[in-house]
Amino acid sequence: MAKKQKIKYISEGSGEEGSKEEKTKELRQKLRECQKEKEEHLIQKQRAMADLINYRKRQEQVLEEFRKYGQRELLNDLLPVIDALSAGSENDSGLTKIKEQLKEILVKNGLKEIAALGEKFNPEFHEAVDVAKAKDQSGTIIGEIQKGYLLRDKVLRPSKVRVAK
Repeated sequence: MAKKQKIKYISEGSGEEGSKEEKTKELRQKLRECQKEKEEHLIQKQRAMADLINYRKRQEQVLEEFRKYGQRELLNDLLPVIDALSAGSENDSGLTKIKEQLKEILVKNGLKEIAALGEKFNPEFHEAVDVAKAKDQSGTIIGEIQKGYLLRDKVLRPSKVRVAK
């Protein structure tokens, strides 16, 4: 069993010679130390709370990014299917319907086509595959070799284009 220690009260002597003023000074010093320690703990607690709040905000941003762009790989894998359906649907009305249904689903999920023909070449959205002499103004897109797509506001695949020289 643990030994019980006797609690000494101020009115009881501690066995040491000393005046009440010295004891009061000691107690005031201990009080200052305790207050300083309390303030340090309070500051640490406030910092920890601020860190936690910032962490939660960062996690919410990461989660939002994941919600917006998490299906990026799946959509990227479906782009060749859209290209194949576009090529095959020129002569087949059944494939045209399938292509349109697939495009509707992809548009619901944030996929958008990048406009190319007649637009000014923009390296953020277009990839120049060929340069040709044309009557059009230099830097204008005169042909689209492969459609480009945006996933919400980010490029999923740039358009491969022919640019006027």
